[in-house]
Amino acid sequence: MVTKVHMTREGHEMLSEELRRLKGVERPAISDAIRRAREHGDISENAEYDAAKDKQGMIEARIRQIEDRLARAEVVDVSGQPPDRVRFGTTVVLEDLDSGDELTYRIVGEDEADISKGLLSVTSPVARALIGKQVEDQVQVVVPKGKRSYEIREIRFS
Repeated sequence: MVTKVHMTREGHEMLSEELRRLKGVERPAISDAIRRAREHGDISENAEYDAAKDKQGMIEARIRQIEDRLARAEVVDVSGQPPDRVRFGTTVVLEDLDSGDELTYRIVGEDEADISKGLLSVTSPVARALIGKQVEDQVQVVVPKGKRSYEIREIRFS
């Protein structure tokens, strides 16, 4: 059974663009670098060649990873659903009950997560605690900094 990978439309587009760049720009560039390094003669002691081959391996691995993720992708569109509960794709405004800080996160797929941009992976402890909850619900979550308590202030689709 194939495990589906949930992602937003934006996440799917982001991975598709990265795949196009890797195949259309990075792969040809590294092939040229390998060809130039071979022209320098003995490849057994050619650091430039070794570095290019290593980079080629990383590029090819990333291409395979993205192709796999896109093949298993299930793009989730929650725009037509009421924002009554936290679910994949929603934006949730929380109050940190310990500090009083307001935090805003969008629940997204693993490949899209970027906490500095407020994009929280659906597999993260905070997101798992929030899924299915409603406005004014409180959750407690164990995070790397310890136990945190949050209250849901708002749920919306962005």
